[in-house]
Amino acid sequence: MQYTATSLNTKIMLSSSLKKLMEKKPFSKISVREIVADCGVNRNTFYYHFQDIRDLLKWTLEREAIEVVKKFDLLINYKQAILFVMDYAEKNKHLINCAYDSIGRDELKRFFYNDFLSITASLFDSAEKSVGKKLPPDYKDFLIKFFTEALSGVLIDWVKDRNSYTPEKMTLYLERIIEDEIGHLKKFLQNESCL
Repeated sequence: MQYTATSLNTKIMLSSSLKKLMEKKPFSKISVREIVADCGVNRNTFYYHFQDIRDLLKWTLEREAIEVVKKFDLLINYKQAILFVMDYAEKNKHLINCAYDSIGRDELKRFFYNDFLSITASLFDSAEKSVGKKLPPDYKDFLIKFFTEALSGVLIDWVKDRNSYTPEKMTLYLERIIEDEIGHLKKFLQNESCL
């Protein structure tokens, strides 16, 4: 257990160094040497925990945002989850903008895709449980992928251009879409002839 805590602390130190460096320079200009020098560990320690700097960036973004959002019961608390993502994006705009500018929208979206996929899947799983019926697997898979693409794309675009919508308006719009979809999904599941 002690080793696990030490390993997590080392990852957190490396992540903090990366974030600090990203406030001063573009992601593409940051080296492993700078990160390890900043937190006082050696290169071997870095490579023991991460394959490269992109792997560290992915871990940082996932740990700080997506892992926390996964803890929400999205059928009940999706508004809180959306507000959390908006708040995180605002507080860490330098990190996300630097990553967006350095690696591009598609690569940043790829970082988040699997996590958004599991979040969206849990939303549909919760809706199925509440009605006590299952969607046809191919339709459920289609819906999960569709909403994952939509949510991740819209949120990543909003991070880059916050002037398009206020956090409150973005939250309201996403909340309405999710409520509408859950309502439609429940009606679909309750209609025996659709299954």
